[in-house]
Amino acid sequence: MRARRTLAFMVFGYCVILGIVTRAAETRSGDWTMRKSDDPGKVEFSLIENHRGGTSHHESDWPVSSFSGLDVSKPARQDVHFTISRDAGKINCEGFLNNGEGAGIFHFSPDPNYSGLMESLGFSVDEEKQFSMAVQDVSLDFAKQMKNERLTKLYADKLIAFRIFNVNAGFIEELRAVGLKVFDADKLVAFRIHGVTPQMVRSLHQAGYSPDEDTLIAMRIHGATPEWVDELKKRGYDHIELEKLIAFRIHGVSPEFIEKLQGLGYSHPDPDELIAMRIHNVTPEYIAGLRSRGMQNLTVDQLVGMRIHGID
Repeated sequence: MRARRTLAFMVFGYCVILGIVTRAAETRSGDWTMRKSDDPGKVEFSLIENHRGGTSHHESDWPVSSFSGLDVSKPARQDVHFTISRDAGKINCEGFLNNGEGAGIFHFSPDPNYSGLMESLGFSVDEEKQFSMAVQDVSLDFAKQMKNERLTKLYADKLIAFRIFNVNAGFIEELRAVGLKVFDADKLVAFRIHGVTPQMVRSLHQAGYSPDEDTLIAMRIHGATPEWVDELKKRGYDHIELEKLIAFRIHGVSPEFIEKLQGLGYSHPDPDELIAMRIHNVTPEYIAGLRSRGMQNLTVDQLVGMRIHGID
């Protein structure tokens, strides 16, 4: 009898533990929506996660192939059950679609081996990160590829950012192929965010420049594109220092501004003079106004000095 009771308690205890593990395995849930995308072969898919801190929203264009067994082309309403399988876990969804658009609920089942395998690659993955890594499809193979690139500051969060902003081995190799020996994970993400491309680097190298990563990012932030640089070249400003070009964009020294100055007889002011003129608001209109009052042939230094001293 005692043996039976002991066995019964063991079975009961096992069931309790199994129930706890099962609930822990589905720690995340929420709602999903699907809409048609302008991008062929894709849909706009979002996951709205409900948790104690509020809600989190993950939305992007997903390939239709991500939804195994789901036919989004049916025009009629249909009840759907589908699973998005990733190395980090499975996102189990149910709901409805009507002409390829619909909504429902999801439950996330994390893969119990994923965090340990990622740990063996040098990436620390907690419950929060594991869900994000499933959503962004941070596979073990992708993690290994990025590890092989010998990048600095490469953590689990960066792998997620890489997937969001499409930093991959191909992008890295293209940058290195055009002579940019980039190894900083943060810079790679910034490149994608601000639009630094291998084509941009190649164009600048062909023009005789050797920009570093920070300069490339600053050029994109402020709009100093190769096309804009070509417009300056047409006005006689060829191979200006990149720092000066960035300053041009910050302070508003444009090809149009230069052209107007040239029309007033200032054929080729020095780059520092152009920057000073914009900083102190020495505009073509200001120069024309002074000339209308008889003040002719003023130098750039004189014009800037008059603005500084409030002579209008």
